[in-house]
Amino acid sequence: MTEMPAPTRRFALASLLLIVAAAAVGVALLLSWRAWQSYQAVQLEAEQAQQQRWDGIQQMLETLRRDQRLANERLQDATATNRVLRDEMLGLSQRSALLEDIVQKLADPNRHGTQALRLDEVELLLQLGQQRLNIAGDTEGARKAYALASGVLGGIENPGYLNLRQTLVQERGALDRLGAGPQAEVGRSLDTLASKLQQLPEQTARDKGAVQPWWQKVLAPLVDIRPSRGDALLTGSDRRAARDALQIEISLARAAAERGDAMGFAQSLRRVDTWTTRLWPDSPQRRHLRERLRSLQQAPLRPRLPELGTTLLQLQAMREGRATQ
Repeated sequence: MTEMPAPTRRFALASLLLIVAAAAVGVALLLSWRAWQSYQAVQLEAEQAQQQRWDGIQQMLETLRRDQRLANERLQDATATNRVLRDEMLGLSQRSALLEDIVQKLADPNRHGTQALRLDEVELLLQLGQQRLNIAGDTEGARKAYALASGVLGGIENPGYLNLRQTLVQERGALDRLGAGPQAEVGRSLDTLASKLQQLPEQTARDKGAVQPWWQKVLAPLVDIRPSRGDALLTGSDRRAARDALQIEISLARAAAERGDAMGFAQSLRRVDTWTTRLWPDSPQRRHLRERLRSLQQAPLRPRLPELGTTLLQLQAMREGRATQ
């Protein structure tokens, strides 16, 4: 057997090494190209997801602004109605004074005509006070109407209305114990919650002291890593939009409380609670405020007085009974 010359063997070995090196370079280039394509696809998906979230938030803000405009219009209508009712109250007071001057000139010695007019006035004032309390939640207006009714009823010199006067005194006492009323209490609670929400910590002590892993520091200039949960905290422009949405929801809750819409009030507070979890991290202060939000959803928007309307019912029953005799 003849052996290959040494130069030939070295040339064959060098050729083999060159082929292996070229193959390795090709494989490396192919892997690099595929990695670059994968990175570009991930970046494109992230941009599309961010755009979809932004479009959703913009649509939500537009809906909330439209709801706020409707609520403001309804609130303006309610304010106009309140002004009309106040004017009617003043007109009734003037009418009461005129009626007293007229009935004093009546020639009837028993003054039954005067008594009937005063009972009509008492009934009208009691109805007006009850409507002010049930429809508008105006406890002060209801107290004034009941005070006027008490003054007119006290001018009737008939011992048969003693029980009616006592019932009216009890009903006025219940109104005085009511204070400013549920609507005013709800308004103060909303103001307090709105101020305390702005005082919530932006970061917890654990977040401040947390150290990022080395791979997050390396990828930070290239990739923005965020949690994918539905309650993840918002950042940047999303956070500013969420703050605007939170203020709109608080305004909607106030408007719902003004018009006595318990369902709309509870829904607005639930949306406020949702934005709270997206804007601030978990903390004892946030948990306390969320508990107050949940309890406030069950708060009554109109007074619940079992005594309300008893004087009016008793007066109507007495007048109907006398009319049938």
